[in-house]
Amino acid sequence: MKKHFRQWLPFLFLALVACQSTPSAPSSGAVSREKVYYPGAGDDWERRKPEELGLDAELLAQAVAYAQTQETKWPRDFSNQEEVFGKLLGPIPKDRAGTNGIIIKNGYIVAEWGDTKRADPTYSIAKSFLSTILGLTLDKGMIKDIHDPVANYVKDGGYDSEHNRKVTWHHHAQQTSEWEGELFGKTHTFVGKEEFGSGERKPRELKEPGTYYEYNDVRINRFSLSLLRVWKKPLPEVLREHIMEPIGASNTWQYLPYKNSYVDVDGKRLPSVSGGTRWGGGLWINTRDEARFGYLFLRKGRWKNRQLISEKWVEQATTPGTVGPDYGYLWWLNTQKKQWPHAPATSFAALGAGSNTIWVDPEHDLVVVWRWHQTNGDEFFRRILAAVKQ
Repeated sequence: MKKHFRQWLPFLFLALVACQSTPSAPSSGAVSREKVYYPGAGDDWERRKPEELGLDAELLAQAVAYAQTQETKWPRDFSNQEEVFGKLLGPIPKDRAGTNGIIIKNGYIVAEWGDTKRADPTYSIAKSFLSTILGLTLDKGMIKDIHDPVANYVKDGGYDSEHNRKVTWHHHAQQTSEWEGELFGKTHTFVGKEEFGSGERKPRELKEPGTYYEYNDVRINRFSLSLLRVWKKPLPEVLREHIMEPIGASNTWQYLPYKNSYVDVDGKRLPSVSGGTRWGGGLWINTRDEARFGYLFLRKGRWKNRQLISEKWVEQATTPGTVGPDYGYLWWLNTQKKQWPHAPATSFAALGAGSNTIWVDPEHDLVVVWRWHQTNGDEFFRRILAAVKQ
């Protein structure tokens, strides 16, 4: 009996291994790493018919047709810029593209409309790019802990006061810093119509850092300057080297400083960039390049065989804070289903005035970029998701 059993042992072992290595069925919309498609550089981006990827072509076409009717009422010549935001500090283009967009499913282009190759200002979507630079800084150990006070790393006077010494990188990235001061001619208070336009605010009492949320570009610009101090090189160069070139972005994007935002860093005159185009300058980028950036986050920071930004950072950046709205590290979230009631709670987005949107939906393996529209995106996302066959 023992001899007979020993004869069957190799076969039993192989059967056990086979059972253990059998992969589990992927969830709806998920793509296994072995089958992930990444576009090549530039225009090397494959298209697929919607029906090839489990989408209802007619419903998707209807969703795009809806999007094309929703162009923003903002003038194309940016003639209302100072009225809305206040005195300009940097350049503004003469005009912009009309509403346009792209839908990526499983990495492939399934819909595209309008001029998606024109590099336009993307306003506060730039904040999500700054967030990514913070992630790189942490990944490389240049900042030891996101909860460290910025004053531990930056010695330019901006964090010398008793109040500002409490500000951490975490506070800056969640817009709860309450940083106090003036930067490039703009004060943290947002008081004054000439400087802040219709976005001016009433004076209020300063709160303790980390206890109060306020969307504030002066403070984000201070955050950006602090990152520049740590890197000791222009942040657009950091972005280009570590993110944009590896993901195959075009050479048309540019990240422009204000005329007065050049600072001395170790004897060099370097540009400090902003977290938006509120006062001009900022990130000017085309829709396809934004789709690449969104796709990087859909893939949890991985591009082909390289982990460009840690998966840990992507998770941290898209985890809501305890103060303020459904907001991560300069990314808008949907965990409470309030931002986009018809979209998954796991979806998230980079948002900018205009409106400009990079929406990422991991549940359905989607990235949607929509430029120059007049909605918050929910109805468009609802229509796109209606085209996803269950």
